[in-house]
Amino acid sequence: MNGASREALAAARERLDALTDNTSVDAAQLASELAAVTALLDREVSLRRVLTDPAQAGEAKAELAGRLLGSQVSGTTADLVAGLVRSRWSRSRDLVDSVEELADIADLSAAQQANTLDNVEDELFRFGRIVSSNTELRAALTHRGAGTASKSELLRSLLGGRADAVTERLVTRLVTAPRGRSLESGLESLSKLAADRRNRMVAVVTSAVPLSDPQKQRLGDALAKLYGRKMHLNLDVDPEVLGGIRVQVGDEVINGSIADRLEDVGRRMAS
Repeated sequence: MNGASREALAAARERLDALTDNTSVDAAQLASELAAVTALLDREVSLRRVLTDPAQAGEAKAELAGRLLGSQVSGTTADLVAGLVRSRWSRSRDLVDSVEELADIADLSAAQQANTLDNVEDELFRFGRIVSSNTELRAALTHRGAGTASKSELLRSLLGGRADAVTERLVTRLVTAPRGRSLESGLESLSKLAADRRNRMVAVVTSAVPLSDPQKQRLGDALAKLYGRKMHLNLDVDPEVLGGIRVQVGDEVINGSIADRLEDVGRRMAS
């Protein structure tokens, strides 16, 4: 997003954070209702154009959104949407993307309230690895001819009772309403949002053998100092790494043995 849309989303995220910091707000319900609003705006192109028309007064657009949503959503969701449509947007599509992101953040906030956010982060990562290694599963989840109901049922069979309810909801929304995203990019975006809830960056760590707890601690501490933010480690094992380790943080990739890379991190920190 650029310009006005980025500013509008940032303001909306602040409002959402203020709401979900209040434990009396049902974050899961908020997420569900925002997801329904996303579906409405994605489907009704003319509506979202009206709601993002800079020639229309912000209050008039907020009143229109309120009338359309009526009693279908809670007052909390209605107020949040009203604030969104009062804002200025660079593109009408950005409004839909923002409501969808807020829905995901609300669900992640529900996990945070329940102290299960770490589990959700790990489950999203593991699910992404499973999909990337199973071409038949990926095809079943992304096939355009497959109905929403069949995809939802497949995900229930895979995740139901095995994963956190938030993980299941996030993945189900992504699979049944991808909105032009690939499954991989959607899962990556969800992982980044989850990490952001803890003000942490995500490091994807691939090693030939599972890391010991001291190694994970040392690596996490070193990366946190290097990047200046808390670091969440998504761990994967690949024997082809040949005894070394591969760390990816965003677009940056670090290769080498555990000892060599930790030593290098120390040198970079001291320079």
